[in-house]
Amino acid sequence: MKGAVAAGHSKTAEAAAEVLRAGGNAFDAAIAGFFVSCVCEPALASLAGGGFLLAMDNSGRAKVFDFFTHTPRKKPVDHAVDFYPVTVDFGSAQQEFHIGLGSCATPGAVSGVCAVHSSLGRLPMTELVQPALELARNGINVEPFQAYLLKLLTPIYMTESVLPLFRSPERDQQLIGPGDLFTNPKMADVLEVLAIEGKDLFYRGEIAEQIARLCSASGYLSYEDLASYTTIIRDPLSVRYRGHSFLTNPPPSAGGILIAFGLGLLEGVELKELGVGTYGHVKTLTEVLRNTSNARIKHFAEGPHEGLLDRDLLQAYRQQVYQRTAAFRGTTHISVVDAQKNVATMTVSNGEGCGEIIPGTGIMLNNMLGEEDLNPSGFHQWKPNERMSSMMSPSILMDGSGAITALGSGGSNRIRTALLQVVSNIADFKLDLESAVANPRIHIETDVLNIEADGLSAGTVEQLASDFPEHRIFNQHNMFFGGVHLVHADAKGGIVCAGDPRRSGVGLVVN
Repeated sequence: MKGAVAAGHSKTAEAAAEVLRAGGNAFDAAIAGFFVSCVCEPALASLAGGGFLLAMDNSGRAKVFDFFTHTPRKKPVDHAVDFYPVTVDFGSAQQEFHIGLGSCATPGAVSGVCAVHSSLGRLPMTELVQPALELARNGINVEPFQAYLLKLLTPIYMTESVLPLFRSPERDQQLIGPGDLFTNPKMADVLEVLAIEGKDLFYRGEIAEQIARLCSASGYLSYEDLASYTTIIRDPLSVRYRGHSFLTNPPPSAGGILIAFGLGLLEGVELKELGVGTYGHVKTLTEVLRNTSNARIKHFAEGPHEGLLDRDLLQAYRQQVYQRTAAFRGTTHISVVDAQKNVATMTVSNGEGCGEIIPGTGIMLNNMLGEEDLNPSGFHQWKPNERMSSMMSPSILMDGSGAITALGSGGSNRIRTALLQVVSNIADFKLDLESAVANPRIHIETDVLNIEADGLSAGTVEQLASDFPEHRIFNQHNMFFGGVHLVHADAKGGIVCAGDPRRSGVGLVVN
């Protein structure tokens, strides 16, 4: 057995699996999967986005590659900024996003995958870009989930800059739909050159110059922003939970520290005795999630920090849990483990995209400066030249036997709640991977309880709805609750994986 892959698209997973078959390691596979996701999951991933990769080699050394977006070095005051709202209709709710060139932060994705490759890769980059290059040039039939995402984001993809790339070949002035052939030959050209020239193409070469020219009249980014961008390598945040070691994305990102805080609250409750999916179990989760949100608001005034895990602070919040016990976002994830137990877990995002394609590249720029939850002080209030915080939390869970589970999720604010619940399903209830992922989830946002009812008893749903007058019930699995894709290697060499059905996830074991 050569490893396993879990990802959000069949072609993403297949590309990573093929790299493992060709002798590449988990890090090579994740890189190849990322490039393919930029072609096949264009509403979620982009070469002009950002993300994080948590890497652990077979000696147990772990490090986080932080290649998330960075705020511009300066705020120009001599021109108007292209920054405007669009409304996206999700059926049950509407949400406002901000796009335009003024919403674009410095991209980090290309820098990140190049840093991972130079540090940990085995195969040449020319081989790793090949699956994506071929798909971009020859085309791919659009999967229903990807077509659904593009339809949701119609106001962004119907802009003058973007529509020519995503226009349906059969229906004029409409976006590509399920089964349509999607090609991106200009991106194929970029990948071909990138494999030879490396990150300089994007940060000091022709593409950097294109981005700077595009933003010069109505955006924030300059050539200097791109030329000065660097991937930051950090030690992962490490905490203990129920005899397991949990490694995740550290501050300045918020997601990992909030998951760790939630696990700290759960530690004092014997969830196993309550029973999975019971009212007592789910009610406990609601209080943990609500108190985690409250702690974030109260203690993150100066940004995420490990002081949130202070023992006395945790105990004070635990007491509130015990006393009570009885936003769609463009993010995707890939997890890989190879036969040598190297582990790569990577989450990437382009926001929703800013509605502008870099000329001649087929690459959509991000809209991270237009993301409300990434700009808590308000739009245009960001501090210059600073790595942005994120909820993205690629993670690793290890038990005492030597078993390793690599996991992560898309879903903006739902990332932390999805991962918390999956980790608890594994550590507290010993559920198999597919059950741990498929189990119904909840999420709390500003005291509104969102409930996946499928899998919960009618009585439990009724009691939760009574506890939370403001609630939304989803009768089936829904992408709102994230997309947790994970792989698992046990101490005896067995390897399994699971993709989240909420986001069309795919798991492949590679023989």
